[in-house]
Amino acid sequence: MKPLASIFLCAAVAASSPAAAQAFKPGRPIELVVHTGPGGGNDVLARAIAAMVEKEKLLPVRMQVVNKTGGGGLTAMAYLVEKKGETHTIALFANTWFTVPAMRAEAKFTMNDLTPIVGLVVEPAMVAVKNDAPYRSLREFIDAAKQKPGELKQSGGSIGSRDWVMRQLLMKHTGASWAFISFPAGGERIAALLGGHVNMMIIEPQEAGEHIRSGNMRVLAQVSDKRLPPFPDIPTVKEAGFAVPAYAVVRGVVGPPEMPADAFAYWEGFFEKFTQTASWKKHLEDNLFEDGFQKGSELARFMQQFPEQIRGILQDAGVKVVR
Repeated sequence: MKPLASIFLCAAVAASSPAAAQAFKPGRPIELVVHTGPGGGNDVLARAIAAMVEKEKLLPVRMQVVNKTGGGGLTAMAYLVEKKGETHTIALFANTWFTVPAMRAEAKFTMNDLTPIVGLVVEPAMVAVKNDAPYRSLREFIDAAKQKPGELKQSGGSIGSRDWVMRQLLMKHTGASWAFISFPAGGERIAALLGGHVNMMIIEPQEAGEHIRSGNMRVLAQVSDKRLPPFPDIPTVKEAGFAVPAYAVVRGVVGPPEMPADAFAYWEGFFEKFTQTASWKKHLEDNLFEDGFQKGSELARFMQQFPEQIRGILQDAGVKVVR
């Protein structure tokens, strides 16, 4: 198996020829693979991308979202690896594609097996409770969890997801303990909170948007390095008194192993053009995303460096790391 950097370098050199760069053009529907179920962060973003691409008429074919759930990204990664050399299948990755292989020895693939295309966004998050919850601050929730070890519940995604990692960090830092209830779809996680079946969740702005605006959810703290403009009075986790990393979610696009150079060049250029559209810029603003666009070469370097940061955060949270 060739190292990612070598594969990327070969692709970049081959794509330098104008003829090679223009050789590929989509001729059938595009699969945009995500690892979450309906309503999950990657699913919501992928469907928004597909809708914007159609609105802007950027593709000659349809882009369809394909949900490959399970294993916190491992199922989606395996599906992508099976598509080795494919030109019409791409995927939207998130942090779990790094964290889960780091925690599971049985993981057959890592991000190093895939073709880096572009980085897209960096996402903050919020610690949210139901609007009628007794907790007015993150400190109050933590204190309640200390008084009732293991009784309070947090709805979340898969093991290794940002909400799970933040829980681990907060519990280790404070000595508090609460349960983590995993749901495959974002809609189920939200329904569990709003239905009173769990007490708290750590949620991305794009998932929570309408519920926060309508007042169904109360934000206790922000998982970000600085306060977001719509929530000037809500402290960050660190401002709330908890010295843990503001663990951001990074999302971007990867392709199958050994994607042909002309297809790589097409998709890199396609997403660079896409991120310049008014629709995408409005989406970033509406969802409080940071512009995280990176071309393939930058993303390849990030994919080599980020796992070391992931290992440090996981180890700080008391998680055993296997690679």
